[in-house]
Amino acid sequence: MDARLIDPASEPSINLSVAAQQVLIEFAEFLGDDKDCILELVFDAERDRYLLVELGWERGYRIYGTLIHLEVLNSKIWVQQDGTEEGIAVDLVNLGVPKHQIVLGFKDPSMRALTEFAVG
Repeated sequence: MDARLIDPASEPSINLSVAAQQVLIEFAEFLGDDKDCILELVFDAERDRYLLVELGWERGYRIYGTLIHLEVLNSKIWVQQDGTEEGIAVDLVNLGVPKHQIVLGFKDPSMRALTEFAVG
């Protein structure tokens, strides 16, 4: 845990919508498509909702699901779904999003308090 005191007023301002889009674009590029399964970026900038969806076929079975779902609500990025190994919140922090502006929405509210990220 970071022991430094953070003064939110002194932190550089980051556009959370742009950060959400950028992290999804970078993750989609990292994973890439294959011949049977593709990744789709779904951006609803009007409502500040951003998704990375996987769809296709694998050995005769339909593949469809939301790998990552991010929303900007009340000046925070809410991670509603995270199908990554390390956690997309780490990538958001690496882009410059402060931890107090990231909510792990897929976790029970009582468990969020045990993380280094925002509760809500």
